[in-house]
Amino acid sequence: MQRAQSLVENAEREIVTLTVAEVRAAMDDPNTVIVDIRDVRELWREGKIPGAMHSPRGMNEFWIDPTCEYHKPVFASGKRIVLYCAAAWRSALEAKMFQDMGLTNVAHMAGGFTAWKAAEFPIEAVIRK
Repeated sequence: MQRAQSLVENAEREIVTLTVAEVRAAMDDPNTVIVDIRDVRELWREGKIPGAMHSPRGMNEFWIDPTCEYHKPVFASGKRIVLYCAAAWRSALEAKMFQDMGLTNVAHMAGGFTAWKAAEFPIEAVIRK
């Protein structure tokens, strides 16, 4: 059986990883979409990067696929997609999956939201609806 950490390490060899400072600098770039893939309960509890799109990990394959009724046009926009999760494990796996589905301008954030908070970068509250 392959361990989860091995899957993450394998993915990291094939994807682009950005530092939190690079992601902070990209927040105002109109050609970059920052995507939070954490569970909505994590967003309610901790907030998110200001302006980040929430795209839960369980829906991304359907949201990426332009032939699927759930497709989100942002994923076909050609913009750079920067993914993050809590610790950069899920986002590494997800970035690899995005690439496997044909998106080439994809990266993920080293250290995840934990590193973002440690850097004391801005956080936007997410209100439970």
